[in-house]
Amino acid sequence: MKNVKLTVNGDKLLIEVDLSKEYGPSSSGKSIVIASTEGNQPVGKDDIKVGLNVYKPNR
Repeated sequence: MKNVKLTVNGDKLLIEVDLSKEYGPSSSGKSIVIASTEGNQPVGKDDIKVGLNVYKPNR
């Protein structure tokens, strides 16, 4: 995972992303990656998974 912190607190999933970071262009080059789970990741409860991409347009 890049710049993503997943925390399960009881029945709540907390997602933390530092919006000041950048990891370069996406594979298409159309956006700048800020954070990614890089696919679906288990959150440790009842086979629940999360997939997250945070990005901004590449200008």
